[in-house]
Amino acid sequence: MIYVVGFLAQIFFSARILLQWILSERAKKVISPAIFWQLSILGSYLLFIYGWLRDDFAIIFGQIISYYIYIWNLNKKHQWKWLPLVLRTVLLLTPVAAIIYMIEDASAFVDQFFRNEKIPLWLLLYGSMGQIIFTLRFVYQWIYSKRKDESLLPLGFWVISLFGSLIIVSYAIYRHDPVLILGQSTGLLAYGRNIWLSRKGSC
Repeated sequence: MIYVVGFLAQIFFSARILLQWILSERAKKVISPAIFWQLSILGSYLLFIYGWLRDDFAIIFGQIISYYIYIWNLNKKHQWKWLPLVLRTVLLLTPVAAIIYMIEDASAFVDQFFRNEKIPLWLLLYGSMGQIIFTLRFVYQWIYSKRKDESLLPLGFWVISLFGSLIIVSYAIYRHDPVLILGQSTGLLAYGRNIWLSRKGSC
């Protein structure tokens, strides 16, 4: 059941990349469609749960950072307010509730995620570094889009995506995690193609 949650999350993530890629090919330039952000928030929510069930702090950490950036982009695309209030409330409060839970029982959290015999500390740090780099693409995207006052997916976003994804795939191989391997590997081609389209559009 844990893998079902993880694979479902990766289906959403893979679908967002596939749809963004198809729509960008049609437009002959890199675009930031609303469906990309809708699928992002769904995938992120499920992957957050998956990371928790797998006792994998690297996954949880990566999702918390990018989670609210997805919501910001949904709002910029005028999609956020159309979601039912109950759903918006759940989406907004789940990470907050998880953080409060971690803080209230910090010692148990440290034991569960940082003293896990299944994940050596060096591997956890390596995986977290990959998640941080991979997540920074959305921080970069948010800063870039905020300056332009619209939701965009610039060249730097795809370059960071490619680099971070390669680290996460190698981490997933060490962890024998088919969810991460499949999810990250499927995006590599799309990242490369978007880099090419972005560079072509800037020429």
